[in-house]
Amino acid sequence: MRKKISVGFYHNSFAKNIVDLVFTFLGIILFIPAITIVATLIKLTSKGPILFKQKRVGQNGRIFEILKFRTMRVGAEKQKARFKHLNEADGPVFKIHDDPRYTPFGGFLAHTGLDELPQLINVLNGEMSLVGPRPLPIYEANKLSKVQRIRELVTPGLTSSWVIKGSHSITFREWMKLDREYVENASFAIDLNILSTTIKNVLAQVFTVKF
Repeated sequence: MRKKISVGFYHNSFAKNIVDLVFTFLGIILFIPAITIVATLIKLTSKGPILFKQKRVGQNGRIFEILKFRTMRVGAEKQKARFKHLNEADGPVFKIHDDPRYTPFGGFLAHTGLDELPQLINVLNGEMSLVGPRPLPIYEANKLSKVQRIRELVTPGLTSSWVIKGSHSITFREWMKLDREYVENASFAIDLNILSTTIKNVLAQVFTVKF
């Protein structure tokens, strides 16, 4: 018999809401210089908008528009079929580490995670949390099994256990397992650990990634 899924009480708690609000406001203030520099470099190195917007599946199947710094050339989504043979991910997702569609500055942003900074706005809008399962594009989320869609019972996050444990270097099955464990066991301590580890990893990547 399959184990029944229980959503941890912490997900809808006052403590998690406070963590999201406090750390998001602090993040926006602390990252204003980085956000300004990134936005300027995107504009100087490629044609197109600074931000990339994409519809994603959030809590309880709610569709929202996620914000990211643009890392790819305009029209990259329409070229996905052309580079399908380069897909490095298993399962229903599409990931290429050194994607040929990246702009000159885009690879650096994607590999460091700095492209996710605009999602602090999604957190303020209540569409995302700082920590939670990463929201999938609609066409990928629609391919999930009923059990895998358990991740949609909670608010999606800017970062997650999957992100700090290797993201694209682990299998899709392991990714879904990590999300399920977070849904069931999330806590204040776990969120703080994921957030602190994410920040450390981003800073380490910023000073080691070449572009």
